[in-house]
Amino acid sequence: MAPAEASIGLAVTVACSPAEGRAEEVSLTVPVGATVLDALRASGLLARHPQLDPTRQAVGIWGRVCAPDAQLKAGDRVEIYRPLQVDPKEARRRRQRLQREAAATCSPRR
Repeated sequence: MAPAEASIGLAVTVACSPAEGRAEEVSLTVPVGATVLDALRASGLLARHPQLDPTRQAVGIWGRVCAPDAQLKAGDRVEIYRPLQVDPKEARRRRQRLQREAAATCSPRR
């Protein structure tokens, strides 16, 4: 770790999707030795979205699930994941069924 990095802190990004179709991202500087949970709290996202709970929801760095007490490095992107509402396989089946039904109701023009 460079001496300048120790005095300035670590630049990180915190991202979440508090609701379907919404995403928020906050860039901030945290002290060296800060954890995922520290960054989540410092970002203000937990205060703005009380439904997000890092003790009960998965958290990660750059798409990889980790513990809330994992230490951060400069440039990390901290994420908090909402639980899935629908199994991805089931969602795909539903979309395919809807597409087939829509195609069946459309008749080609001649």
